[in-house]
Amino acid sequence: MLSKSMAGAMTLALALLASSCARILPWKDEPVATEVNLSFTLEQNLIHLQTVRINNRTGRYILGSAAPRTILDDGFAGTGPHALQISEKETVRLSPATLDLGGVADAIIGVEAWRNRAISIDYRSGLVTYQKEGIHRGLMTIYQYDNEPMINAIVNGTQLSAIVDTTSPDTLILPARTPGRGTARVTIAGQDFGVIDVQYANVREARVGNRLLSRFFVTIDYGKRVVGLWRDPRTPVVAGAL
Repeated sequence: MLSKSMAGAMTLALALLASSCARILPWKDEPVATEVNLSFTLEQNLIHLQTVRINNRTGRYILGSAAPRTILDDGFAGTGPHALQISEKETVRLSPATLDLGGVADAIIGVEAWRNRAISIDYRSGLVTYQKEGIHRGLMTIYQYDNEPMINAIVNGTQLSAIVDTTSPDTLILPARTPGRGTARVTIAGQDFGVIDVQYANVREARVGNRLLSRFFVTIDYGKRVVGLWRDPRTPVVAGAL
């Protein structure tokens, strides 16, 4: 369910990084890796992949960074086998679940699509990069995880683990017996966001969504079970503005 904070549609113009911007990126001195760039738009603060296909069909495909399996809308799924076309030369088999996605999307592309590879999310440029050679650590803050991709956040002075969930359009979802909204002081990867709007819900683990993740360059290495965050200085942060 979409929260009131992201009502309406927001579409970001797609652009490749200019060479002047690329010089400040944290991996600028890394060797060139085997990569595929996938463009996306942010619609209702969800990542909609534009250039991939499922069974050679275009559709509304949301990136699900923590979904263990791809989920196909039961009205879209059809019969298998199912495959994701990442590019003209890259196709991977899917073992999806089916579910009524309520018109939000035709599919949520989950972890199995990337296998033991890495993906990087550049919110500013509207690009998800599929990386065969793993994470470029550069100047990133690195977090190791065991199951779902997770980072550490400091919430009201207490450190907790939070799942990196790109199917959440919110800031931070915090476990609570009583659902609702409130405020909390949040720091992630050394960046103090001040007191921000958060959601409280009946969840087992905290979940960090796109309203906060979009302030970072995000890499998830599913093979090595590592998340990297880099605070992009081109994206201004005003404490308490989220």
